Amino acid sequence: VQLQASGGGLVQAGGSLRLSCAASGSTFSNYVMGWFRQAPGKEREFVAAIRWSGGSTYYADSVKGRFTISKNVFKNTFYLQMNSLKPEDMASYYCAAATRMVVGRAYTAGMYEYWGQGTQVTVSS
Repeated sequence: VQLQASGGGLVQAGGSLRLSCAASGSTFSNYVMGWFRQAPGKEREFVAAIRWSGGSTYYADSVKGRFTISKNVFKNTFYLQMNSLKPEDMASYYCAAATRMVVGRAYTAGMYEYWGQGTQVTVSS
């Protein structure tokens, strides 16, 4: 499985960005796809996840109401729409895929076997 993240950039506080993650190398019907982020000197943290089948979504409290995760099964791509960006959202964002998910563990990086490269999001205040 390969994941290719894109869409990062520089944005002013209050602005928006949409990240994309193109997935290939498998059928993803039972997968959970996620976004994590890591700022310098901090641990990687969960942002959002979505079930490829059914579309259930999960969000970190810090992004609820501002970020939206979605998918396009025909393009094998999932997205993270980020609105009302804050300086504290600045980080490298990573997409990830899990072939199976334990209930309640979508927030855990260790559940994800495959990772894309990071895409940098910079938010200026």
